[in-house]
Amino acid sequence: MEDDLVSEDDILLRSEKDFHDAARRNDTEKMQELMKRGVDIKAKNKIDRKALHWAAGMGNEQALRMLLDHDTEVDDDDSFGMNALLLASWFGHLKILQILVASGAKQNCENKKGLNLLHCAAQRGHIKVLEFIMEDLEDVQLDKRDKSDRTALHLAAEHGQLEVVEFLIGFGCGHSLKDKELNTALHLAAKHGHDEVLQKIMETGVDINERNIDGLTALHFCADEGHYDCAKLLLESCCDVNAQTNKNMNALHYAAQRGYEKVARLLVDLGINTDAVDSQHATPLNMAVFNNYADIVRLLIDADCDLDVPDNRQQTALHIAAEHGRQDIAEMILIAGVNLKLTDKQGKTSLDVAARGNHVNLVDMIIKADRFYKWEKDNMSSDSDSWESRHLTFKQDHHLETQHIRSILWRLATKYLKPGEWKQLAQCWRFTEAHIRAIEQQWTGTKSHKEHGHRMLLVWLHGVIMAGENPIKGLYEGLVGISRRDLAESIRQKANADTTPPKKCSIM
Repeated sequence: MEDDLVSEDDILLRSEKDFHDAARRNDTEKMQELMKRGVDIKAKNKIDRKALHWAAGMGNEQALRMLLDHDTEVDDDDSFGMNALLLASWFGHLKILQILVASGAKQNCENKKGLNLLHCAAQRGHIKVLEFIMEDLEDVQLDKRDKSDRTALHLAAEHGQLEVVEFLIGFGCGHSLKDKELNTALHLAAKHGHDEVLQKIMETGVDINERNIDGLTALHFCADEGHYDCAKLLLESCCDVNAQTNKNMNALHYAAQRGYEKVARLLVDLGINTDAVDSQHATPLNMAVFNNYADIVRLLIDADCDLDVPDNRQQTALHIAAEHGRQDIAEMILIAGVNLKLTDKQGKTSLDVAARGNHVNLVDMIIKADRFYKWEKDNMSSDSDSWESRHLTFKQDHHLETQHIRSILWRLATKYLKPGEWKQLAQCWRFTEAHIRAIEQQWTGTKSHKEHGHRMLLVWLHGVIMAGENPIKGLYEGLVGISRRDLAESIRQKANADTTPPKKCSIM
C-alpha cells in the first residue's frame, strides 16, 4: 500500500501517523514493526508533536524507553512550547518525569506561556510530582513567575487545587505576590469560587481588601461571579463591604448587574450602601432594572433604596423600565412610590419615555399611578377604606367583579363617544395634558379615538374603584358634564336594569 498523507489537513505519512498512534497506546510491538520498516520516529504532526510527546503525555513507560533509545532530542517543543518533560508534569506522570530527568532532559524548561514544571504540576494538582520537583531537582524557584507574572500559588488558587496550595504555603511561597493585573492568589481563588482555597490563603494573614489594577477586591470578584460562600467568608472576616473599584462600583453593583440575588441579599443584610453610584452615576437599582432582574429590584426596594437617583443620562430606574418595557419591574417601582415629574437629559418624564417607546400598558400604568399619588395625597385622612388593605396594582384589570362595568365602558368608547369627547371626559376627570398626550401618542387614524377613549376610561375606572366610589354615578356625572345627558341616562337605565347582585369591586 502506498504510504501517502493521512489527510489533506495533516502533514504525516500514514506510517508516521500509525507510529504516533502506537506510541499513544503504548503498543511497542507495532512501534517495533514500523521502525523496522524505516518509519521516521522523529516525524512531527501539524502541531509539531512527535511520538516522544505522545508517550510522555500518556504516561506510557515502555513506549518512552523504546523511543529514548533512538531519539536523543528529548527537549523538542511542540507548537505550544510543551516538551516531553512539561507534558509529563502537566499530566502528572511521575515515573515518566523521573525517566526523562535521568535521560538528561533540560529541567528549567518553559512553554510559550512561561509555565515551567512547577507551574504545570501546581495548576493540575499533582502533589507527587510537586514533591519530586521540590525535593529532588536543583535550583527550583518556588515563586518563579510565568509570562502573566503568576506563580505556582496563583495557578493552584485559580484552579482550586487546595492540597497544592497547602503544599506551597508549607514550603514558604509568597502569599501576596501580584500578577500583571495585580491579582493576588486571594483574588483568583475568590474569582473562581474556591472557598476552601480562599480560607487557606486568608489564614496566612494576607490583606483581604487588596485591590488589583482595576481596583477590584476579592469581594468584588465574588459578587461578579455569584460565589456566595466565598463572599460570606470574606464578609465574616470583616472585609470592607463598601470598597469601590476604579469605576466606583461596589460589590452590590456587580451582584445587581449579574442578577445574583443571594449574594446581593447577603451584602444588603451586612449594610452595603444600596445607593452608591458608579462612574456612570448608576446605582445597583439602575443596573438591576436595565438587566431585568426583578428579584434584585424587589430586594433593593425592600431595603429602602432611593428610587429616584438619576444616572448620567438623568434617567431614574423608572425611566429605564419605561424605555425597555419592563412592566413587572415598573409595577414594583410605582407601588413603592416615585417622583413622576423627574426628567431625563432630553426633558422626558418616564411617561414620555414609555409613550415614545409605544409601551401602551406601561403608559396606562404610569398614568394610573400618577392619579393614585394625587388621590392619596388629597385623602391621607379620609375615612374611606385604605388602599393598603387591598391588593394594589396598576396593571390591566381582569377581575370578574369589574367585568360588567368594563363592558359598559367598552361599548361607550367604541359605539357612542364622538371623536374628541373622550378628551373632554378626561379633562372633566382631571387627567393632565401630559396624560392625554401620552394616551393618544399610540394609534392614529380616523377611528383611533375609540382605542384612546377606552384606555382613558379604564384608567379612570382604576381610580374610582381605588377611591371606593360608585363608577356608574361617576360616569353619569362625567357625561352630564360634557353635555351628553342622553348617554348618561341611557347608561344609568342599563345599569339599573341589571338584575345581577352588585359585587364589590377590587382594585385593578
